[in-house]
Formats: sequence, C-alpha cells, structure tokens
Amino acid sequence: MSDLFGSARAANAGPLADRMRPRVLDDILGQDRIVGPGRLLRRSIQADRLSSILLYGPPGTGKTSLARVVANSTRSHFESLNAVLAGVKDVREAIARAEERQKLYGRRTILFVDEVHRWNKAQQDALLPWVENGTVILIGATTENPFFEVNRALVSRSRIFRLVALTNEDLLETARRAIADRERGYGRWKVEFEEGALEHLVDMANGDARSLLNALELAVETVGESWPPPDGSEVRVSFAAAEESIQRKAVLYDRDGDYHFDTISAFIKSVRGSDADAVLYWLAKMVKAGEDPSFIFRRMMISAGEDVGLADPNAIVIVQACAAAFDRIGFPEGNFQLTQAALYLATAPKSNTALAFFDAMAEVEKEDAEVPDHLRDDHRDKEGFGHGDGYIYPHAYREHWAAQRYLPKALAGKTFYIPSTQGYEGRIRDEVLRKREIQAAVLLDELDEDTEILSWSSAASGREAWRRRVESGRSAVFLADRDAIFAAARVARDQRVLVAAADDGLLVWEASRAASEGLVAALACRNEAEETLTRYASTLDEIERPVFAMFGGRDTLPGQGDSEKLFGTPDFDRIIAREPFRGGTAAGNPVAAFGLFAARARELLAAGGVLVLIQSPPSQGERISRVLAEECGAETELAGRVAAAEEAFFAPGAAAAVVGGAGGDAGRARWTWTAEDLAAAFRAAGFSVEASMLERTEERLVTEREAAAWFDAGKSPWGAAVLASLGGPDFARAREVLERRAANGPLPWKWRTVLIRAEPV
Repeated sequence: MSDLFGSARAANAGPLADRMRPRVLDDILGQDRIVGPGRLLRRSIQADRLSSILLYGPPGTGKTSLARVVANSTRSHFESLNAVLAGVKDVREAIARAEERQKLYGRRTILFVDEVHRWNKAQQDALLPWVENGTVILIGATTENPFFEVNRALVSRSRIFRLVALTNEDLLETARRAIADRERGYGRWKVEFEEGALEHLVDMANGDARSLLNALELAVETVGESWPPPDGSEVRVSFAAAEESIQRKAVLYDRDGDYHFDTISAFIKSVRGSDADAVLYWLAKMVKAGEDPSFIFRRMMISAGEDVGLADPNAIVIVQACAAAFDRIGFPEGNFQLTQAALYLATAPKSNTALAFFDAMAEVEKEDAEVPDHLRDDHRDKEGFGHGDGYIYPHAYREHWAAQRYLPKALAGKTFYIPSTQGYEGRIRDEVLRKREIQAAVLLDELDEDTEILSWSSAASGREAWRRRVESGRSAVFLADRDAIFAAARVARDQRVLVAAADDGLLVWEASRAASEGLVAALACRNEAEETLTRYASTLDEIERPVFAMFGGRDTLPGQGDSEKLFGTPDFDRIIAREPFRGGTAAGNPVAAFGLFAARARELLAAGGVLVLIQSPPSQGERISRVLAEECGAETELAGRVAAAEEAFFAPGAAAAVVGGAGGDAGRARWTWTAEDLAAAFRAAGFSVEASMLERTEERLVTEREAAAWFDAGKSPWGAAVLASLGGPDFARAREVLERRAANGPLPWKWRTVLIRAEPV
C-alpha cells in the first residue's frame, strides 16, 4: 500500500502545493481558531493524545496538511487511505494490521481517510466497530458537512473541527514562503512579480492555498524557455503571465456539496431580508459556478410561498412565468428572467403566515379529532348517522359566507393563521379577523343560550339551535349590536374596559382594538368559553391580550376587592355588555338582577366612567301572530286571535294567570319586564340614563323541532297561554300554518332591543 506521507518521497518531488505542505503546527496558516496556541486540537497533537476527529472545510484550507503534521509528530503508527480509491477490502486489511500491531506491540494506529464522505454506508460501517473499541484513531477529511454526509455513528464518536477559507493575508504569506524556501520552493532564484501580479493570484485563489500554489508554480516555471534556470537567476513574472496562470477565479462552489447549499441559503435569506443587492450578488455567484437554473427557480418558488406568501399573491405567478420564459430562452439571455424573478421577490412585501400549516400539523399530531358531523360526506350514512346534516352552504348567503363551525369541537377557538399587516394580506386582515370573531361569537353564544322570546325550550338546543343560529345570518345582528355599543361607549385608547357577559367574545376583540394602550378585562361564566377565548387571545402579543376571569353568572359583576384580585384594578373607565340578563338570576327575578348589576357597576366605574349595554326585553320580541299574518298568509281571524293571546301573555301581571299562576310576580316578570324597568334600576343605583330602542331584523330558520317546542303546552309557557286562549283546533291550525311556511326557508324575524347608556351622577 502506498503511504501518502512516506518519507521516501524526495523533498523536491511533486507539485509545489505538495512540497510546501506544513510540517509542524506553526507552519499552518489561517486556522488559529483550532490549532493556535492553547487550542484543544493543538494540545491533543502535542501530547500525542489525539482521539478520532473529522476535519471539515473548503478545498485548500489544510485538512490533509494537518494530517501530515500529525503523522510527523505522533508515536502511533500512521496509515492513510483515499476514500475514492479504497474499498471495503482495503479498510479490512488496514484494520487487521492495526489489530495485530496493538496485540503484538501495544501500539495505536491512526488511520487518515481523505475524502471520507466518498465512502458509502457499507464502507463507513466496516470501520465503525474498530473506531468504537479504540483499535484505530480516525482522522477523516471532508469538504462536505459531516452531519449530512458521514455515518451518524462515526460522527457521534468523533470530534469535528471546521477549517475556514484562508484570508488574502494568509495566502500572501503562503506565496512568500514558497518564493523564499530554498529547499522546497523558489528560494534559489530571484523571483519577482510585476506590481499587482501576485495580488491577482491571491485574489483569484479565493481562500484556496492549493489553487494559489498551483497557479504560482505555473506562473514561475513557464516564464523562461526551460526550467530550472541556473541558481541565482532572475525570474520576473508579469501581470499577463499571472493572469494566464489562473484564468478563472477559484469559486468555492460544489453543486453537490456544502457550498452549493450555503450559497443558495445566502441567496434565499437575502430575498427574505429584502436586500436586492445581496440577492444579485449571490445569484451571480451561482450562475457563474454553473448552478442549474431550474434549482434556483425551484427555490424562488418556495420562497414565493414561504417568505412572500399572501403579502403579494402575485409573486408565485411572476416566478413561474419567469421560469417558463427561461425554459424557452435559455442562457445567456435567460439571465434577465432569473434577475426579474429574484428582484421581484426581494422587493415584494413579506409574510411568512404560510408557516401556520406546520402549527396545524403539530396540532394534528397531538389531537386526533373527528370530523364534525355537519362537515361529513352526506352521500353516505346521512339517514342513519346524520352525516352532513346541518351543513350551511355559504353561497346561499350574503357575501357568500355564514358563520359555522369548521374545526373539531375540541379545537374551538384554535387559531393557526394570523394575517400580517403587509401588502394584500394587510388589506384583507380586518375582514379575516372580523369573520373569525363573529363566527366565534355565534358559536359561543349558542353554548350560552337560555331564552330569546320563543326559544326557551331545551328542544331547541344542540345542533338544531346551532343550525338555526347560523342559517339565520345572526352575524349581521351581532355586528349591529357591537357597533351600537361602541358608538355609545366611545372608548379611548388609554382606557380600562370591563366586558361583562363576555362568553361569546363579541365585544372583547373590538375593545382590545379600541383600548390598545389601556386594559381590557373580560368576565366569563363558563370554563369552555374562557378556554376558547384564551386560546384565541394567545395569538396576540402578550402585552395586548385581554385579561379573562371566571366570576359568577352572566349578570354578575365583582366588587372592587374582587376586581383588584382578578384584574389588578379596582375600577374601570367603561363597562360594556351584550345581553347580560339572558338566563342566570334574571330568569327568575329580572328586576332584582337589574338592581344588583347596577349597584356593582356604580361601585366599579371610575369618575367620568360610562356603562353601555344592550338587552332584549321578551315583550319586544317577534310575535308569532305577526309572522302568521305577514309571512305565512294565515287568515286574519286566526292571526288576530293569536295576537290577542300574545298581548295577554306579555302584559304585566297577566302571564301568571294564563299559565296557572306558577312563579307569582317573579315568574311573570321574566316575560313582562320592560325597557323602563331596566332603566329605572340604573337610576336607582345613582346613574343618569339614556335608553333607546333599536330595531333588529334577521333571516331566521325555524325548524320543525323548534316549532314543536313552542307549541308544546306542557313545557312552553307561551304555548300553554296561547292554547288556553285559542282552544285546541285553532292552536293546531296555527302551528300547521307556521311549519308549512318555515319548511320553505328562513323567515324575516323582527324584534326591538334596548340600548342603555348610564353615567354615575
């Protein structure tokens, strides 16, 4: 076997680059970071206590030379293999010799493998056991990243040292040593360079000492008619000769290696950083090195999605068009298309929101959630399992959108995509967030519903009620309520806002935008709602997030002490709420609930504070009599009799008698309280009050099940009252007329709600 470091080689044999290899550590230039005084590798070599190492770096930086220094200084036996020439058989023979040497003489073997990345897995595996048990000490040299190209087991058992490209100063010193060395270089002659010629060689070598010495050898030894000339002769190298000796710059770029990936990485990171000048430089470097244009376009297409994304959806179109044009044009004119695509990406607005996909992927790995029934394929199992039942077709609604649940229930409120503020994405941001907030409000509101005029029956709960809500276009009503509340509250940027009855989140997000420099505190009364809202809020910057707390029912406010504990403040500048008296204490005794709420609000409001709420009195709700008369085409007499029954039911003091007196005054008050009752409670608590009635209309889907619940005289107070007034036949006929019309689609549903604006006096 030939020995790369055999002493038999004549000192002046071989090319200059080989003759000038360092012989001791102090000869090595440019690698002080790993072999400088006091460094670990230097100490290990000097103490002859070297363990297995991998030397990784560009060509011409001294990997093989460092191995030669080890060979010259170690007491261990030194063998070398070139991975290009050696196979598994050579590895096994070297191992066998090392084993024998260790058994007979107790002498270690250092095995140097040049271009170790060229070995396949089988060759590397053949070496692994002997490195592991210490039979051989491995020195591997590679220009490729060992973490990708070398067996992981070998990497884990070796220390990796990275050599860096030499600086121009290091290369100049290398050239001066070669010119001055009488034994191995050109010290026997008077070698001189025309001004700038040596510097040109150094610059073109681009950090590669081997490339420099090869060019230097060619320049010096081809000046005269023959080589070598007599000792002491003058050898003058012109700039032209230097140029001819190294006509192309040594580009440290290997299309299959680390520099290939490093350069494309620099290119893409420059695109991401919107540095057009750097983008052009790295693009030119890749083209100069012969990089495949299809690879560059491929990476630009990826960047168009990853780094530009929806900030400029046109970016991918431009890159694809340029790639297609390049395929038809080719080099050299195709450089214009490469440049056009690269500059477009560099100057485009940036957004990485497409990375939200990986957040969703992580959630999929954690949460194996089922597809909601209403989203399942309704071509199979619809009748047996209800698959697809309740799905809302968005194109049937205004703006081609309806607020329905698309995520599994376990992920309610989970947010993956947060639109950036850049470019196109910035223009759609408000609309995306608006739809998300309204959708959350509609679905969370359904979890919380108790009664809304004719919706008190449990038969309307669950999927039917949810479907009714969504198909009704309730989102428009929610928006109208929200806008009315904030128009009356006039929230300033630095104010502290308390959102009561915040389970649906409707007012919370708008309050966060309005009081961006203040505090938004929100009271929830259900764990599920608090978890959903907190999950959504986690997408906001921590300092901008609302503070959520669980406290009592919808119509319950904390005192100052509890507020201090929950939110860090005893009072607020604004208190806002939507339908706080739906259910809870108000279901049994609404007037008492109004008074308690008003008293607590008075305690919590700071000087100059304002309370604004919206509440729908049952007596101001839609009347079935109007629906029968105006929407169902019912005969006037029937509609009139239903209207009279409803007037009696909602009249103060009448409901208890109609339904048998159950509940007494408090029971009657649930259906008969008025806007004035609500306003009076706040006046009694020390507020000046402005009350205004707001007209509301929605397209409401009335299901057969819901109608049945209303007309169930055994469970529905309204049904019992109307049955007592109409009698059985007319009662049944009214239900039939309503159900027949409801089967044809949503009905216009009208009611009035009261907006209260109260200020402490």
